Amino acid sequence: MKKEEVLKQIIESRKSVFPKSYSNEDIDENILAEILNSAKFAPNHKRTKPWRFKIFQGEDKKKLGEQLAQIYKRTTSPETFLEKKYVDISDKISKSNAIITIVVNFSGLVPEWEEIAATAMAVQNMYLTSTAHNVGCYWSSPSMIKHLGDFLDLKENQKCIGLFYLGKIAE
Repeated sequence: MKKEEVLKQIIESRKSVFPKSYSNEDIDENILAEILNSAKFAPNHKRTKPWRFKIFQGEDKKKLGEQLAQIYKRTTSPETFLEKKYVDISDKISKSNAIITIVVNFSGLVPEWEEIAATAMAVQNMYLTSTAHNVGCYWSSPSMIKHLGDFLDLKENQKCIGLFYLGKIAE
């Protein structure tokens, strides 16, 4: 198959796959590294490389889930709090093999929208690489992420704009 046909097939088959469709099988570390490495080839103005990614697996992933659940509990009024959503946060985390936090590092050298766009393109590269390896993934942007700054030790010029869930697709 020609390169352009392979690329077209990957682009057309790219989709969000949610944790309920993940198996318990671990993603090979080499594949996970390739997924992350693909991000660095995203175009970015003035070579600012504004994306900052942190992988959460194992115990760290569990702590991230607990943190998100606590943020939901703390920031949701009693009238709108849903126990099911509270439980689902940890469940979604536990069904994922890895979660990557998506953070933009604003350099001040270019408009902020360009840094966000470059980061989104880096995530698209991760989506396409995941698709090529039959790894399910999706980008989630729950309101809780705006409260992750301290947990992620973000600097003043950084902002978490999402969580990238990954898991082997169950057959």
